[in-house]
Amino acid sequence: MKKKIYVILLLLMNITALLAQQKDGTYTFFNSTNSARVAALGGVSLPIYDSDIQLSTFNPSVINPEMNNSMSLSYVNYYSDINFASFQYGHSFEKIGSFVGTIQYHNYGDFFYSDESGNIDNTQFSVSDYAIYLGWGRHLNERLSIGANLKLGGIQYENNTSFALAVDLAATYKTKSNWIFSLAARNIGRELHNSYQSFENELPFRMQVGASKSLEHLPFTIIVVYDNLQKWDLNYDDPLDLEDNYDPITGQMVEKTKIDKFANNLFSHFVFAGELNLGKNLSLRVGYNYGYRQTMKTPTKKGAVGLSYGVGINIYKFKISYSRSEMHIHGSPNYITITTNFNSFKKH
Repeated sequence: MKKKIYVILLLLMNITALLAQQKDGTYTFFNSTNSARVAALGGVSLPIYDSDIQLSTFNPSVINPEMNNSMSLSYVNYYSDINFASFQYGHSFEKIGSFVGTIQYHNYGDFFYSDESGNIDNTQFSVSDYAIYLGWGRHLNERLSIGANLKLGGIQYENNTSFALAVDLAATYKTKSNWIFSLAARNIGRELHNSYQSFENELPFRMQVGASKSLEHLPFTIIVVYDNLQKWDLNYDDPLDLEDNYDPITGQMVEKTKIDKFANNLFSHFVFAGELNLGKNLSLRVGYNYGYRQTMKTPTKKGAVGLSYGVGINIYKFKISYSRSEMHIHGSPNYITITTNFNSFKKH
């Protein structure tokens, strides 16, 4: 058993070393979430092991037999006329493990053609992304589970198209004291085709490690995730100088102290979240993503950027989740997910 764990960790470490230099690019929609629960808890790979089929998109190692015959539908009302939607279905096989199929569609609305001078001819074209996932998860023993997603991503921008193939690898370990640890390496792959560029787009490789703990005397789960494990430096020097980092007299940039840089980098990797279960039919969720806040805040009005929150309600045989994510001061996307398990409708 120890040998198996060692091999898995060694594989993930090698992948990190090979791909750590890759940057986010055309396929960043692979890192967006359609799940209301995931969005409420920070929008990252979550170390949670239960029957929620929506968790499999970011962390395939949590795919388990409880997801057998489960189905979910999600809708995201993003900014302006941008909309996301997804469909998922799970099925388990006794000998080979559990599977989850996912279809995601991102529509960015219609655009008008125009010439170099900005003259519009009233002819429209559409822009969209889509992804198809096949996820697999399996127990190696009562504490350790592994999983993988095979996914095909596509882009349709006017008459231009692009396709990429990628995999996610993940492992989850549950301790005797009910701690759950997860490690995920996501978007390992390459672009297969593009019709509008002379170079190959890189995929947004990402690694995340997280831990969760359900408290013994309170129905509350604490979640901590370290995002972007493959890259330490997340600092960004704004050329517009919205934060007044340049000396108005000398014109030179005012360097931050090493302590400030270290602290900013460190906390930009962390996502903190919590889920409170009020009985069997109501859950309250909240998350804080410091990295999102540093990326999306504005100096004049920072607001609650980086904060996310939501609620889960069980009605009859359906689980309904709703959340909002404070990505910018000018609006927050709305997420809604409906999940059910067809086995619950069978007569016993």
